[in-house]
Amino acid sequence: MAGVTDRPFRQLCKQMGAGMAVSEMVTSNSLLYGSTKTARRANHDGEVDPISVQIAGADPAMMAEAARHNVDRGAQIIDINMGCPAKKICNVMAGSALLQDEPLVARILEAVVNAVPNVPVTLKIRTGWDKQHKNALTILNIAQNSGIQALAMHGRTRACGYTGNAEYDTIAAVKAAAHIPIIANGDITTPEKAKFVLDYTGADAVMIGRAAQGRPWIFREIEYFLQTGSHLPAPEVDEIHHVLLDHLHDLYGFYGEYAGVRIARKHISWYTKGLQDSATFRHAMNQLQNVAEQEAAVNEFFDRCRARGQRLDYVEPDNNNFNETSLAA
Repeated sequence: MAGVTDRPFRQLCKQMGAGMAVSEMVTSNSLLYGSTKTARRANHDGEVDPISVQIAGADPAMMAEAARHNVDRGAQIIDINMGCPAKKICNVMAGSALLQDEPLVARILEAVVNAVPNVPVTLKIRTGWDKQHKNALTILNIAQNSGIQALAMHGRTRACGYTGNAEYDTIAAVKAAAHIPIIANGDITTPEKAKFVLDYTGADAVMIGRAAQGRPWIFREIEYFLQTGSHLPAPEVDEIHHVLLDHLHDLYGFYGEYAGVRIARKHISWYTKGLQDSATFRHAMNQLQNVAEQEAAVNEFFDRCRARGQRLDYVEPDNNNFNETSLAA
């Protein structure tokens, strides 16, 4: 979710019911602390607690220093990324590549926990490097022995990337063996799927990633469904419009006009997916170069939606048609 879970998006998700939102990955390379990108990723001004900052790297000493650096700047939780499957991360033996080196995992976890003794440290992993080397249970034991306070797990190996279906049997096995909270992640796109995964794995919580892109209200939908067993009404076009405009204004303020307009394009695409004529609109919108043009185009598009009396009609991904057989594959 690098490039997505910036401060404006985290604040919005929390407003919509997310119990916690974790920052984009922050490099452990101290030489980059002065870069604009890194400074922006560590910017938590006005953010609602708890503030969880995710750090990535492969050197225990540098990871420890990164943890201290971020705690000094407001982090209330340090999250260690050992789940990212991106090539540029794995090629430097960070992210999910670390799952191949269990002794190094232990050294990193111990170094970070010891570096910030008064701040909880959490860990995000995948089920293993590939299907022949699923070592999540071993990583759980290392994590617990190192003082990790919670473990989030995506139900795929690094080799799987985001292909196929996430499996939840490994998460269930880890939860059964754990004495720390376990957070389930992967292909959770609807309130029903969230409930299924919680019931199937016994996990203490679920983590939503891609399903929140352009749909931040998924958090309130899940919370309501878990509490009542029924669904909230889908958001009206008016609400989608207002939420998007507020999000855009936050992006413009956070990044400035030039970068804000360009970063906003992907969010506008996600918000409008499923609305009539959205493909044509997105193509035209991506050519616009300034805030005034972009905001005017968004307003005109939603005015047309209102004139048609349109409601949002989501098309869920194929992996939403789940069953216990596919989940255990």
